[in-house]
Amino acid sequence: MSAHSLPESAAVWHGLEVDKALELLDSNADSGLTPQEVEQRLQKYGPNELEEQGGRSPWEILLDQFTNIMLLMLIFVAFVSGGLDFLALQQGTLKAGEVPFKDTIAIMAIVILNGILGYVQESRAEKALAALKKLSSPSVRVIRNGKLTDVAGKDLVPGDVMLLEAGVQVSADGRLIEQSNLQVRESALTGEAEAVNKQAILTLPEDTSLGDRINLVFQGTEVVQGRAKVLVTNTGMTTELGKIATMLQSVDSEPTPLQQRMTQLGNVLVSGSLVLVALVVGGGLIHDLVKGIGWKNLQELVEVSLSMAVAVVPEGLPAVITVTLALGTQRMVRHNALIRKLPAVETLGSVTTICSDKTGTLTQNKMVVQSVYTNQKTFRVTGEGYAPVGDFQLDGQKADLEEHPEISALLVACAVCNDSVLQKEAGEWAILGDPTEGALMTLAGKAGIEKDQWNSKLPRVSEFPFSSERKRMSVISQVEAVATGDPGMTGVDPVIAGFVDSEQYLMFTKGSPELTLARCTHIYLGDRSVPIDEEQHAQILAANDQMASQGLRVLGFAYKPLTEIPPEASEDTSENDLVWLGLVGMLDAPRPEVRAAVAECRQAGIRPIMITGDHQLTARAIALDLGIADADARVLTGQELQRMSDPELEQQVDLVSIYARVSPEHKLRIVQALQRRGRFVAMTGDGVNDAPALKQADIGIAMGITGTDVSKEASDMVLLDDNFATIVAATKEGRVVYTNIRRFIKYILGSNIGEVLTIASAPLLGLGGVPLSPLQILWMNLVTDGLPALALAVEPPEPDVMQRPPFSPRESIFARGLGAYMVRIGIVFAIITIILMQWAYSHVQIATGENLNPERWKTMVFTTLCLAQMGHAIAIRSNNQLTIEMNPLSNKFVLGAVVATTILQLMLIYVPPLRAFFGTHYLPFNELLICIGFSALMFVWIEGEKIFFRVMGKKNV
Repeated sequence: MSAHSLPESAAVWHGLEVDKALELLDSNADSGLTPQEVEQRLQKYGPNELEEQGGRSPWEILLDQFTNIMLLMLIFVAFVSGGLDFLALQQGTLKAGEVPFKDTIAIMAIVILNGILGYVQESRAEKALAALKKLSSPSVRVIRNGKLTDVAGKDLVPGDVMLLEAGVQVSADGRLIEQSNLQVRESALTGEAEAVNKQAILTLPEDTSLGDRINLVFQGTEVVQGRAKVLVTNTGMTTELGKIATMLQSVDSEPTPLQQRMTQLGNVLVSGSLVLVALVVGGGLIHDLVKGIGWKNLQELVEVSLSMAVAVVPEGLPAVITVTLALGTQRMVRHNALIRKLPAVETLGSVTTICSDKTGTLTQNKMVVQSVYTNQKTFRVTGEGYAPVGDFQLDGQKADLEEHPEISALLVACAVCNDSVLQKEAGEWAILGDPTEGALMTLAGKAGIEKDQWNSKLPRVSEFPFSSERKRMSVISQVEAVATGDPGMTGVDPVIAGFVDSEQYLMFTKGSPELTLARCTHIYLGDRSVPIDEEQHAQILAANDQMASQGLRVLGFAYKPLTEIPPEASEDTSENDLVWLGLVGMLDAPRPEVRAAVAECRQAGIRPIMITGDHQLTARAIALDLGIADADARVLTGQELQRMSDPELEQQVDLVSIYARVSPEHKLRIVQALQRRGRFVAMTGDGVNDAPALKQADIGIAMGITGTDVSKEASDMVLLDDNFATIVAATKEGRVVYTNIRRFIKYILGSNIGEVLTIASAPLLGLGGVPLSPLQILWMNLVTDGLPALALAVEPPEPDVMQRPPFSPRESIFARGLGAYMVRIGIVFAIITIILMQWAYSHVQIATGENLNPERWKTMVFTTLCLAQMGHAIAIRSNNQLTIEMNPLSNKFVLGAVVATTILQLMLIYVPPLRAFFGTHYLPFNELLICIGFSALMFVWIEGEKIFFRVMGKKNV
């Protein structure tokens, strides 16, 4: 092995001559490496494979679920409650008919259920790297020891000489040694659909962007045409594909806004509960010690603290949130958005910036001819996709092609000098072949010129294939008479008659406008050819520049009459003295619905940004057309971005909306810079190169149709229709989900605070006993709160949901008055219930004249709290509208949940087995009416608040 060390970065190889690259790797273009050299390099560089870094094991993910502070508190409560039951069993003080450990079992069941829910959400295995590995070719043909041999792709080493041909998948990064008509499809790596013409003889500047390194080939790409001999320069994790794998595995998944808010909520609730428990227990002990009672009431104080701890934790909240997100995913699927990770549903509602790839996302991924220039006139061409439907417009008016015969001549050249096929499959027009040639076939079809028809009039007899050196191709066709035996050209199509006099063959040429025009001596005007002059030559070049400045890919067309078929390999001499026909400019056209989607994004306070590997002129043209940027917007290229430091890039990301010629690491840097600026970023993409940025983004959105497996596995959401407009619908759904989550959090925690205050007040009022048992509190938190909360989760969207900026993803769960609402409503809950509790406990005479059972007051407290939540659920549907002003059937689930929950609550009182299990007591009808009356006060209070805020001119939370 040579002492030369392998350069770490592939950026150097495109700047080296072939001989220098061979010397640097101590290799030979003709004989390759010896078996000994291969073995040594395998030892040094390792196999040509992508390496996987270790992640969390399933057990680690499961154990992590039980580090949640609220679950830890419930586990502690379960153990203490179990300990008290055990002592009661030992001392024989367990009440008759009471089931031991039922509170412990119920609490632990909730803990385990919540742990499983969290595990299911987080245990999705990381499959992006596995999808990347599929792009590695299983075998490759190389030259070793002077002989051709097939080896496993993983056994390639730097310095190997690799042979490529059409249909082969490239197994490693390499420097071209020689090539013939080589075209490589790099869409898997760069995201751009058009095949790249490769050239071996070039050396390029060191800062050349990835998409422009036409003297290199890359692992995972596909050879479309031609053949090549390649010097392997990088293998394994040092390839461009390997760099993407490294970036993918280095990106840390950040908690979503909802996860962060739930963590904050848990910390606040548990901290507040512990403080309150300390006050109640400490105050009770001090009170007893002062009275000389000592530790007599310690067990009762412990039971109070356990009930408070259970009451403060919203046990049903994780399940309600999970079901709400799952319902959101179902609604999004109906809008063609597939959610891969549940928290992404809510996260979408917080998006402030959408970074979108261009090809296939904002555009149709179909080349479409936009304009045609001939005879000093520019015609605009209408129509979308590959459907041969559209008009030719001149000065805004539909043009009559019979008045412009040069157009027909040009379109015949488009159809004849073409290897693609336009066909209709399942009602959709599609192209078999190169997208550029497909656009030409569609253009000809819009004028009624069909390839099959013209192949019979001008059958192909020879051709000069496209080469990257000539940048053009030519087709030689024989002129066939329509009617056999007609003298001269009388049987020839009128268009063909304009091309020829007595010649029997026609050569049509298409390619680079400048190089094709340089070989023209005549120009086709009207229905005949005339010598071209300098003014016409300059006008054609000016029209070409004008089209290119609009981001169009421009092709020039010419023809030449021939008396005989030119010999093979005579293109340099045959492609002279051509007759110029015109220019055709095409573009991967924007999706028609994207303009409206971009406008809606802006209205909703969401900023769209284009990040593409395409040329900056093309990127600017698409961005202007869609409204992503204005005419004086700056385009930042990958070369410019490469020279910027991270702080410099951060200063630019809020000013630049178009990024062109970028590489994978650039996309990742852009997303990271936006995030450091406090932006909440969604990133769309379909290529392998998008995967790291998709994973880094707050929301990664992959294309379902054109997207690679790698991009899908790295994403949070997949667009089933590859439609940018679908993102807008999904964002709207995300906002609705977040609004509804806040609504039922208000609903659940308002009552929880009321429960805690009610329980805390009992020993302070000297009522002698805990008003609610842990099992009853679990019932309230899971059933009484849970069912209506689920119904509130499907509340329809508010009218202005997409007419306001997104709420800050970093706002507290208690922001915008939600915390104040919960405390306020919790206090009202507590006041209403404490008044009832005090009344029920102290009044020994009721309407019937009988004594009130000393234990019955607890059931009245339990029932009042549960039924008050029903009124709360009905009133909380709207923050500002009175319930009487709302359509009760706009959310039938709320009515259903209220009725069902009320019936279930009454069953706990009037069904003996349930009454025994939950520790409730039978309530006479008049006592039940008292509970209902106190419960109704909660509904009256909330409706009164709405009226108060309306009178004060303020908006309620």
